[in-house]
Amino acid sequence: MAHQAGGPWPAPRPVPGTSEAQAYLEDYGALLEAVPFPSFVVDHRWDVVLANGAFRTLFGGVGPHPTALPGDNFLRFVLFHPEAATVLGEHESSWCLPMLAHFAAALERYGHDHALQAVRRDIAQDPIMEAAYRHGLPHWIRAVGAGAVEHDGAVRPLLHPDPRWGATDCRIVVETPRTLEEMGCTRLTLVLREARRAPSRERRARRAASHLRVVPPAG
Repeated sequence: MAHQAGGPWPAPRPVPGTSEAQAYLEDYGALLEAVPFPSFVVDHRWDVVLANGAFRTLFGGVGPHPTALPGDNFLRFVLFHPEAATVLGEHESSWCLPMLAHFAAALERYGHDHALQAVRRDIAQDPIMEAAYRHGLPHWIRAVGAGAVEHDGAVRPLLHPDPRWGATDCRIVVETPRTLEEMGCTRLTLVLREARRAPSRERRARRAASHLRVVPPAG
């Protein structure tokens, strides 16, 4: 079921398991709500199982989309939503390419998963993204190093709708307790940073150094 980006999620998305597992998710959702930063739980397909109010606030201005709402599937949102770059700063180099790399790893591990196969078909229908996935992605990983692919610890730019934050950075913290891991889920928190962003000239230079040419710049 699709959710509007800014609307409430009254219950966690069902996951395979017992009623006790579902009860755990409900309690874990209460824990997420106490976190002041955007925090969410995804499964191996990047379906969003849980998300807190700060997550909904961050993406609350994003328009509707039939398959790529941030509260439904974060992978699809990053790759396919036309408004992703309005929230995810330096979208292609800082968000899209790392997510493509994670998608490639997931597809290798869960090759017969119908939802991942559907994402692969959608990538193939976009000539620029297909070229990035098949040819540009390996080159980018060699250029920036495998560490740039990892989410945990990465500092990436955000464009927060709250003017108190505005154009800022977040550090992604991946913190998954054992019970969530056994469910095949991962928790990510976007820790907003109050440090001043680098001057625009420096950001442009950094983006030019790491940006994949086959992925067009946003906007």
